Amino acid sequence: MTPEEKLRIEEKVVDMLKMVFDPEIPVDIYSLGLIYKIDLDDEGNLAIDMTMTAPNCPMADFIIDDARYKLESVDGVKSVAINLVFEPEWTKDMMTEEAKLELGFL
Repeated sequence: MTPEEKLRIEEKVVDMLKMVFDPEIPVDIYSLGLIYKIDLDDEGNLAIDMTMTAPNCPMADFIIDDARYKLESVDGVKSVAINLVFEPEWTKDMMTEEAKLELGFL
């Protein structure tokens, strides 16, 4: 995979992550700052490190399944592994400015 192809796929991955929402919050998981790492190897294997806004999030399984389903549809992605992590702990400071505005934090 060329660097240009990898960049194109990674951009599509980000676009897909912006289509995944926590049903309790009207902002996508990428803008919320829940995605800590996106790693795409040269074979198309995608590894994502992500967190939840709270360790006991009742929608965690739904959100992870939705993300996996959407990411598997990206051309060039061969496999998807989503690793749920809680370090560092998520804070409101991890959100984009747009997400903070949408949720009334600005």
